[in-house]
Amino acid sequence: MMNDLFFSPDPTVKAIARNLYEGVKNLPLLSPHGHTDVRWFAENEPFNNPTDLIVTPDHYIFRMLVSRGINLDLLRIPRRDGSRAEGDPRTVWDLFAKNFYLFSGTPTGLWIQEELKSVFETDIPLNEKNADILYDHINACLKTSRFLPRSLYERFHLELLSTTHRATDDLSWHEKLARSGWQGKIIPCFRPDDVTDICQLDWVENIRKLENLTGENTESYQGFIHALRARRKDFINHGCQSTDHGVESPYTHTLTDIEAEKIYSRALMGKASQEDRQQFMAHMLMIMANMSTEDGLVMQIHPGVFRNHDKKLYEWYGADRGADIPLQCEYTRNLKELLNTYGHHPNFTLVVYTLDETTYSRELAPLAAYYPAMHIGPAWWFNDSFQGMRRFKESVIETAGFYNLTGFVDDTRALPSIPVRHDFARRIDADYLAEITARGILSQKEAEVIIQELAYGLTKRVFHL
Repeated sequence: MMNDLFFSPDPTVKAIARNLYEGVKNLPLLSPHGHTDVRWFAENEPFNNPTDLIVTPDHYIFRMLVSRGINLDLLRIPRRDGSRAEGDPRTVWDLFAKNFYLFSGTPTGLWIQEELKSVFETDIPLNEKNADILYDHINACLKTSRFLPRSLYERFHLELLSTTHRATDDLSWHEKLARSGWQGKIIPCFRPDDVTDICQLDWVENIRKLENLTGENTESYQGFIHALRARRKDFINHGCQSTDHGVESPYTHTLTDIEAEKIYSRALMGKASQEDRQQFMAHMLMIMANMSTEDGLVMQIHPGVFRNHDKKLYEWYGADRGADIPLQCEYTRNLKELLNTYGHHPNFTLVVYTLDETTYSRELAPLAAYYPAMHIGPAWWFNDSFQGMRRFKESVIETAGFYNLTGFVDDTRALPSIPVRHDFARRIDADYLAEITARGILSQKEAEVIIQELAYGLTKRVFHL
């Protein structure tokens, strides 16, 4: 019997959903924006243990555990300086298994349950009683060639995987991978937040790194811009197709060179204000958009997040530790300058994401339905769930249609979750299309074409793959 996960209990809708899902379930996977480690594939060594593969890289997991008072040192999460608390990975796994009930009803809980079944081929439930049995089972799997990083890439039917890197990353693992002769396609995504956010704790240090990498004099604003152009070229030479910008606000505004130089100089002296930060980041979005019209890199914006909300955690463990909290966001006014300048440019593609669902139908769908350059990114982070993906489609399709979307973007750090998350997205899309087909809004033929686009075609075209 077919697994009808996420499909409507209505027999008419379910029958249509099954048919649509069958048509896409075996399509290749495109992952144009993610956070897995390219080093895994360059070295192609066995993963150390189940904890470091499944728990350690996944902020979806440990942010929930932190919410129940479990310290990150107990999970042996790496600190900002690269050190880790002493301990046995099995002990961390036992703690995770003991608290797995916390994930009931969440997408993370469903992802992990399906990973165990489809990737690790076991029906043993994850709980305190079975923790050691599962740990040993997964550990034994990881010692076989089928679970080497490149083997998993091939088993998952990945066609492309993008890994996200800061402007100050040297891309040496991408170079090593390219020299290996392996045919898998793994490309970098350029994320320059480490040098465009002038209030980051290590911003000055990052500017020095940028200078060392490019040979440009970053003591001046113009030298900084030259260095960014050079870094983009380096990324493109390694296959890069997109940039990514994690900004608090989508506010866009062009400063004069004199204004930008003054703010940049204050930042180098450690005297930049929050107003300076807001203006400089708005300016840098315009600069990055302009550069994209020149080199063709797809520009992604992830706004509406108060990143590293937990100050002490950020100071001790660094960024991307689960303490990123959504903010109310506004797009119509904030994106006006950027879209007025580049929204009709034939060589510009803009993908906008949001965590503020109130903007779906009010702002994002109308903007994407008008400006040729703009596409709406899929439900992201706290919204990449069954209900969240449904709400997203229900809110944007009537205004923006299907063809102003990007298709699915998994944005994952945990490698085993990639095929599961794509499979879930295809199921949810099949169910949504089945429902509106049953209502007569789409014909069966239209639904069959659109499910192919959502699962594969849109992503391939929007991200120039």
